Amino acid sequence: MSNRRIVVDGQPVTYSDGDSVATAILRGGEHPKYGGTLCLGGDCPNCSADVDGVPYVRTCQTPATPGLVVRRHPSTGNPSFPNVVQADITKTPLSDAVGVTRTEVDVVVIGAGASGTAAAAEARSTGHGVLVLDARDGNEVVAIYGGPTVIVRQPTGMAHIHAHQVIVATGAAELQPVCPGNNLRGIITARAAEQLHASGVSLPDAVAVGYLPADVPCIAVAGQIVRIEGNEHGSVTAVVTVDTDGTQTTTACSTLIVGLGFAPRDLLARMSFGLPVTVVGPAAEKFALPPCPTAGTVCPCSGVEVEDLEGVWARGFHELELVKRASLCGTGTCQGSVCGPHLQAFVAERSGSTPELFTARPASRQITLAEAAADTFTDVFRYSPLHDEHLALGAQMDRFGGWWRPWNYGDHTVEYWAVREAVSLGDVSTLGKLVVTGPDAVEFLERLYPTTVADIKPGRSRYVLLLNERGHLIDDGMICRETETRFVLTFTSGGAANAEMWLRDWAETWAMHVHILDRTMSLAAINVTGPLADELLQRVGLAEPPKFLQHRHTEVAGIACHVMRLSFTGEASFELHHAADQSVELWRALMAAGRDLGIKPHGLQALFGLRLEKGHVIVGMDTELDSTPRRLDMDWAVKMDKPFFLGQSALARTATLPDHRRLFGFTMPGAAPIEGSPIWSAGNIVGHVASSFNSPLMGHAVMLGWLKHTPFPEQVQIDGRTASITDLPFYDSEGRRARA
Repeated sequence: MSNRRIVVDGQPVTYSDGDSVATAILRGGEHPKYGGTLCLGGDCPNCSADVDGVPYVRTCQTPATPGLVVRRHPSTGNPSFPNVVQADITKTPLSDAVGVTRTEVDVVVIGAGASGTAAAAEARSTGHGVLVLDARDGNEVVAIYGGPTVIVRQPTGMAHIHAHQVIVATGAAELQPVCPGNNLRGIITARAAEQLHASGVSLPDAVAVGYLPADVPCIAVAGQIVRIEGNEHGSVTAVVTVDTDGTQTTTACSTLIVGLGFAPRDLLARMSFGLPVTVVGPAAEKFALPPCPTAGTVCPCSGVEVEDLEGVWARGFHELELVKRASLCGTGTCQGSVCGPHLQAFVAERSGSTPELFTARPASRQITLAEAAADTFTDVFRYSPLHDEHLALGAQMDRFGGWWRPWNYGDHTVEYWAVREAVSLGDVSTLGKLVVTGPDAVEFLERLYPTTVADIKPGRSRYVLLLNERGHLIDDGMICRETETRFVLTFTSGGAANAEMWLRDWAETWAMHVHILDRTMSLAAINVTGPLADELLQRVGLAEPPKFLQHRHTEVAGIACHVMRLSFTGEASFELHHAADQSVELWRALMAAGRDLGIKPHGLQALFGLRLEKGHVIVGMDTELDSTPRRLDMDWAVKMDKPFFLGQSALARTATLPDHRRLFGFTMPGAAPIEGSPIWSAGNIVGHVASSFNSPLMGHAVMLGWLKHTPFPEQVQIDGRTASITDLPFYDSEGRRARA
């Protein structure tokens, strides 16, 4: 035998050829975890550890290899989360991709024991193609999904096997004792004893209770286990048993071998109800339940004690599923493989009937996210066509509204002043963009929005709210009318996907003859904003930029654009909507043309402050789930005299009721408080800050915040300082600069 070493908790541990990690640790005189019965068959969590940075790995099923780094989980609490440091998390994947192989076969047999081998032979005799999978051969089945599809973890990656029939022949697991002291070190099952003895691992002063392990030197002790005694180091020193006549015997030992019976290893079977799955051999047997536990740890995964089960039962949870959920017994990594029979015995004694075990959930073993997502890649946060341009300009990227967006380019104050005093570019490609056409387009939009739509002339646009049936704000944006039957709608970055679903659902519900086209991803958009925006656009070919709330199709720097004149920053603003594959060209042309004008790009940090000075609301940031136009002081965007719009009846019903919740503007000397800070009045919390900004122009803090108690005070305390309710907008109240 050649000797090599692994590293366990920072210390080298020698292992021998053929050792699992758990065997190597035991060979070195330690416990793979900290205590508890070891089965070394993968059924219990008592050997789970962090292996090469992956937590909850069964060390009994992990071969020892040179240099493997093992860290035992803390005795209490969860394993530490890895700290991944990367130069650019928007570009670099967290780990190497895990490959997937796909196979189709007639019959999959899970388990290569006696019953599995017999089932495979029978299937082959009928002419079926058969694939046998066994964890000992490196094929660990972790899930069975519909199809059925068998998910297998292999040393080289994952395998997805599509079968016509699945045979589960996973055998039986050994019962573990539930009694005082069952968390001590030195307790092993009979099979584990046989395995360790065959590997040459010493089992000092071994005593066996129940059926005896084959060829393992030990002293047999009759009776049932009452408790297990240990020393101050947490190791077994004796076992106390009781005979049928009630006589208790204490037997000294350093190793306690328990042969207490079996339970079906049916975790995979319990996750495949309704599928063409057959269970054979011991995995399908009905073994006798263990005695009802009276003390000790029932669930080693979640640390559930018998007294926890008794407390749950006393509170009226008498169904096994409810006992499980209320106590967390069976919700751990082994999903009841250890505690399940004892939980059944507990409920059976009190209810008079034996309940079935709960359904198991994939995966049957803890797998990494990379393994779970093998051969798929979904970046939850999308990238603008200008992403690399932002990085090249030194942008600090952040996630907002489902996109990676520039937070700032190094100094948000410089970006702020570029908007207020010169010209700046903002990437607004993330906005939702839908086209609605058809003979019913006007009627459809009239029903959808609380403002009037029919009176919008082609070439004009209007700001609109999107309400649900309760009259609560779910999004906002613009309506741009192009022709009598064609409209372009914009929505917030985070609300675009929901908006498309919302429009399609209502179009179908109302049987409207309209066509809806989502162009969010195919169109990019650049906002040119600032007092010099008009001059910049004239330099790149837009001789007559549209007036405020006008829009038209034209060319900018030789690129076809839909130019929309509006303002979110409080300054003159032109949104240039264009084909996404031409966005970089347009961005660079604008930056080059505005170099002598002091042009700079601005990120979200500056934008949030600019819009806050104008009192513009960001849906989902300043609003709440039940924010109505009245609560937001936006009744001006609602025309209650319309024949119908979504949410109209709810708004009419609540219009006469008192409302104790309103969004207000606040100003305060000094630095802006943290968003979310409580608002105090007369010693009570009466609201919270939704948005805050240190205004460079005004020299003090401006805020939007909710007050939720009437009467509304004129002054409040925020962050230990006095703040005053202030009329909105804070900046350019007459809107002259946006319309310039």
